[in-house]
Amino acid sequence: MRDEEVIEHLDPTSEITLEVVKKRAVRGVMALTGRTIFLVLLGLVATFLLTVFLTPKEWGIFVLVSAFVNFLVYFSDVGLAGALIQKKDHPTRRELETTFAVQNGLAVVLITVVFLATPFYQRWAHLDQAAVYLLWALAISLLLSSLASIPSVLLERKLEFNRLVIPQIVGQTLYQIAAVFLAWHGIGITSFTIAVLVRGVSSLLAMYILQPWKPGLSFDKPALKGLLHFGIPYQVNTFLAVAKDDGMTVFLGGILGPVNIGLLGWAQKWTTQPLRLVMDPVTRVTFPAFSRMQNHPEELSRALTKSIFFICSLVFPALTGLVLLAPMLVSLIPKYGKWEPALLPLGILSVNYAWAAVTTPLTNVLNATGRIRTTFRLMVMWTILSWLFIPWLSHFYGVNGAAWGYALVGCSSAIAIFVTLKSIEVDLVEGAVKPLAAALIMGVVLAAGRQLLPVSWIAMFSLVVLGLAFYLGSVFLLVGPEIIVDIKKAALGIKGKAEV
Repeated sequence: MRDEEVIEHLDPTSEITLEVVKKRAVRGVMALTGRTIFLVLLGLVATFLLTVFLTPKEWGIFVLVSAFVNFLVYFSDVGLAGALIQKKDHPTRRELETTFAVQNGLAVVLITVVFLATPFYQRWAHLDQAAVYLLWALAISLLLSSLASIPSVLLERKLEFNRLVIPQIVGQTLYQIAAVFLAWHGIGITSFTIAVLVRGVSSLLAMYILQPWKPGLSFDKPALKGLLHFGIPYQVNTFLAVAKDDGMTVFLGGILGPVNIGLLGWAQKWTTQPLRLVMDPVTRVTFPAFSRMQNHPEELSRALTKSIFFICSLVFPALTGLVLLAPMLVSLIPKYGKWEPALLPLGILSVNYAWAAVTTPLTNVLNATGRIRTTFRLMVMWTILSWLFIPWLSHFYGVNGAAWGYALVGCSSAIAIFVTLKSIEVDLVEGAVKPLAAALIMGVVLAAGRQLLPVSWIAMFSLVVLGLAFYLGSVFLLVGPEIIVDIKKAALGIKGKAEV
């Protein structure tokens, strides 16, 4: 194929239109949300079973090892995939092959780094040999994921998220089934080791079946330079995000130890579920959609407001219900009393993730519209604050101190909102304040009901139904009939009536 040959985008004769972007973005959100709902529900069941079968120490080891590899993963990409997605013009074959060569070369280097760094991290985090094997399996899965990057980019540029979700569903489903089955049979940490390899191989095969692409290696210096112009700032921002999250977990392993990391990881796992359910699919779809709305500020503003509302209207009540009902669940579920020390961190961490529901769409639109430097400055601020507060508070106050550190950093998101509003118009009252008010009303009802009702499964289910009813009623009163119109539009997207 000639260097100047381009990869088909949506059709061979024209660029994707704004109307197509909006329609496919809606359908993409629905596809990714459906995928995420399935995987989150599967993950919730798997997490519950794994935290029944595993001890806090074993769970903590898994959290530590995963964080170490996740921290290194972001060195395997210099932002080239994001640059290809954000690129206005069609990517050429040479650009794709160059990206493929660079990313996989970096993946091989990082696998080598993991093997060389293993003895040092093993001593720092007090890991046994089973944990070391898990570490190596996660490193190998990094290469498997990198091999699937170009087919994923091609599908994402076309907003074909209904196909893109299939490899993720296949891989994650097999992973959860394998991990739970093996943990049930008492294999412990090795359950994750085998499950990780099963996920990596199955996802890779499924991706190439759905989006065939003949791998090739090239090194086009001009093409690489153009992609790096966007890619490096984009990836630096991503690296800063992982440095303050996974990097922090790696460092805290030496301060808190595996047991306390297990408690903190349990609290983080449950408080992040509402975000994973809603925010991840919306963010992934809106990034290419916002990129193609750059020259339509009014459309961009409306789309951003609706994306924030969609995220907040689901995340806020989910966090509120989780924090208020978790103590009842820990009391009711057999063998779950061991997680009672993590209930306070659970409530504190929910503050951080509530702020993230608002700020993540804002930073996403900054990236999509090329304002990478603004996002970079915000990420520097969050990273510095994280490393100032969290280790210090962890040293003096343990798990609860770490949770308070995360909450304090989350509150600094008010600065990010102020900065973003200076360059992009968005209606935060409509997008965030109204869902928050409805969630607070629901919280008051749940708190009162929990004091009046005995601890039982009937009481818990009654509170869930009561809280949901009050929340939906409050949202309808605050937002009005417009929410019904948006739901109908989403339903049309699901049914495919918005097809081009």
